[in-house]
Amino acid sequence: MQSFLVYQAFQIRSSTFVAPHQQVGDYLLILQLRKRGLRESLGMFLGGRGLGLTSCMPFCVLFAPEQGDFVVLELGATGASLRVLWVTLMGTEGHRMEPQSQEFVIPPEVMLGPGQQLFDFAAHCLSEFLDALPMDKQGLQLGFSFSFPCHQTGLDRSTLISWTKGFRCSGVEGHDVVQLLRDAIERQGAYSIDVFAVVNDTVGTMMGCEPGVGPCEVGLVVDTGTNACYMEEARHVAVLDEDRGRVCISVEWGSFSDDGVLGPVLTTFDHALDRESLNPGAQRFEKMIGGLYLGELVRLVLAHLAQRGVLFGGCTSPALLSRGSILLDHVAEMEEEVGEATRVHALLQDLGLSVGASDAELVQYVCAAVLTRAARLCAAALAAVLSRLQHSREQQMLQIAVATGGRVFERHPSFLSVLQKTVMLLAPQCDVSFIPSVDGGGRGVAMVTAVAARLAAHRRLLEENLAPFRLNHNQLAAVQAQMREAMVKGLRGEASSLRMLPTYVRATPDGTERGDFLALDLGGTNFRVLLVRVTAGGVKITSQVYSIPEDVAQGSGQQLFDRIVDCIVDFQQKQGLSGQSLPLGFTFSFPCRQLGLDQGILLNWTKGFSASDCEGQDVVCLLREAIGRRQLNVVAIVNDTVGTMMSCGYEDPRCEVGLIVGTGTNACYMEELRNVAAVAGDSGHMCINMEWGAFGDDGSLDLLRTCFDANVDQASINPGKQRYKMISGMYLGEIVRHILLRLTSLGVLFRGQQTQRLQTRDIFKTKFLSEIESDSLALRQVRAILEDLGLPLTSDDALMVLEVCQAVSQRAAQLCGAGVAAVVEKIRENRGLEELTVSVGVDGTLYKLHPHFSGLVAATVRELAPRCAVTFLQSEDGSGKGAALVTAVACRLAQMARV
Repeated sequence: MQSFLVYQAFQIRSSTFVAPHQQVGDYLLILQLRKRGLRESLGMFLGGRGLGLTSCMPFCVLFAPEQGDFVVLELGATGASLRVLWVTLMGTEGHRMEPQSQEFVIPPEVMLGPGQQLFDFAAHCLSEFLDALPMDKQGLQLGFSFSFPCHQTGLDRSTLISWTKGFRCSGVEGHDVVQLLRDAIERQGAYSIDVFAVVNDTVGTMMGCEPGVGPCEVGLVVDTGTNACYMEEARHVAVLDEDRGRVCISVEWGSFSDDGVLGPVLTTFDHALDRESLNPGAQRFEKMIGGLYLGELVRLVLAHLAQRGVLFGGCTSPALLSRGSILLDHVAEMEEEVGEATRVHALLQDLGLSVGASDAELVQYVCAAVLTRAARLCAAALAAVLSRLQHSREQQMLQIAVATGGRVFERHPSFLSVLQKTVMLLAPQCDVSFIPSVDGGGRGVAMVTAVAARLAAHRRLLEENLAPFRLNHNQLAAVQAQMREAMVKGLRGEASSLRMLPTYVRATPDGTERGDFLALDLGGTNFRVLLVRVTAGGVKITSQVYSIPEDVAQGSGQQLFDRIVDCIVDFQQKQGLSGQSLPLGFTFSFPCRQLGLDQGILLNWTKGFSASDCEGQDVVCLLREAIGRRQLNVVAIVNDTVGTMMSCGYEDPRCEVGLIVGTGTNACYMEELRNVAAVAGDSGHMCINMEWGAFGDDGSLDLLRTCFDANVDQASINPGKQRYKMISGMYLGEIVRHILLRLTSLGVLFRGQQTQRLQTRDIFKTKFLSEIESDSLALRQVRAILEDLGLPLTSDDALMVLEVCQAVSQRAAQLCGAGVAAVVEKIRENRGLEELTVSVGVDGTLYKLHPHFSGLVAATVRELAPRCAVTFLQSEDGSGKGAALVTAVACRLAQMARV
């Protein structure tokens, strides 16, 4: 009857009393039948019910054997002690050096005292351990195994959620434990130690496993507490927003059943243990399995049976009724060989108990029952993990290695045996190999640390290469001042990198312009012909795009302008305008010196054009000659920047600045005529075409130029010219490509492997930069864009490429903003105003399509020109509509002059 009561204590029902061995069989059979329901509950937990999963960073994919010396600090893996290890990784498969280690007992007052005291104790133990080592101890790399529930946000960032395993230090929960350790090491001041990674003991156990055949993808620890980790398909982890690869997940299953889902499995002894613990209601699953609690469960059962008169002649002892009097090691010794009662007698007598003839054997069966239940519960949880992996990977038979670690495995061989048999029963579709940890996971933590150190080195190299692109206020203010100085010199006719060309546009639209106008927009290999009707109701535009073949763009000037006129005539015929003589505005977006509204001397070709016999010639003249007897009237030649300003000026009279940031970049603004040395007159205004693409050609930007800018400049069609090209869409992609080449050569990107695609010029277009930096894109979509360009890469690579693009485009926007700030400040000072309200008309694909460029430009202008209230207006059709409006204003002014 006694053994029946032992098993009845674990809520096992039987109608007849049987011998203890048979009773154990019945117990296991009944418990076995309950495992399916338990596994289903755990499966729901892993699928989203319960407390959820804690995601680790995807550091577990190693592409090369790691090597080096590492220090490992283990806290929480073995209860009231911490361990420090010196681990040497050889960098070759199959070779290992035994780590050196030392264990330190943590005093109870430290486990329950202030958090700073605990971490200072850990730092002291580190120093004591290192003092005894003969190795070189400069610049040590440390991995921190912290085996408590944490929210991990990076390889070296982990916030403690709650203490377990008998710890309850104040001021730690909700804080980054890595930073707390770093602070303690700094206070200790004995060694230069950098903490590169934090993991829990399960991850260390899994990472340090050497399965021989196939990867080890599950880690299982049953020590003071219990937990598991496994490699999950990244597409199933919503917070990662990834669609490929795998990520290490810490299950944190010790807290399973805190919501009561395992209520039927819990016994009165589990409830009693929980009530007396430091954290009642928490870590319920761990309290049925963890080594910190197994001895206490045995004690509670023995005390109960003694009080019922079943054991020890119905007598107890103060020791038996005292918490912590039976430990895991005691259970191991009593359970080692059922039937061998000598050691059991000795242990029970040490507790002050009077041991009867059958007491020793029954105590052994109690120990076996508690351990067997723990093993089978653990197996049920592990089966849930394995079944999830098998289903998610859609494999009929999952072959997998599970790394095991912890003192329960080490001290209780029967625990692993029961675990294996139960897993086979509950997950028959999984072929599982159990591989014991050799050094308690220390080598695995060192491997993670090695990866983290390598990634940190890559991060440093990335930051070093991007540092010149991160401009501070002083640098931007210097650019603004240099721009302002170049503007003044250019207006005076002095040597300057800014040509400051008069456009002979003397006014912006006033809303009274009327009529039909033709506009021609030439600024690239595609150009447009437009019919613009300006009425009291607004502006109506009809247009058609024509192309200029490369052989024409780079042929003779006569061939080029004949092609342009052919397209104008074709457009007139299609619009029913044949024979009509309409004013024509010519948007010619190349550097010109304007001698009048309809006179412009081409200074030099850009943007891939090189037609002969044009540079130094009046392009309006060349166009008129081509037109010949077509009865077209060329009224104005217009730069696209001026057209943009005029187009926006029709909607907002305060628009006095035009800005283009597209394939190229330029700006114009309304200057006081008295400041323009090239044009006579002291009153009124004159629109100045700055041609600021050449800003810096005199070396004024050399301090900001990087080696990447120099490489792009040298390979461009106009080396040494248009230095401000560092802010235009035509060159930003090339700057990005050269940075990526450099990072690849350093081994930071693409595993150090140069690809032919990355060697190809101009693969990164403005559209690419705009797409990759879009806030609406997930990282996996960024990676897909890069892979479409033929660049195979990891998620880390994609993130770094994104950072490169952000740094390059941010610098471009800031430099552009510095230029605009110089312009609006000059307008304000020209007019002697304390505050200026002005609008800037903007066009260009980079400005319009890039998700952050416009905002960065505006922010920089606010920072550098705080006394100017600047509104940015996007032009709908600056080159076409603006050219027509310039023509319309010119016709209005001419008509007024005739009157």
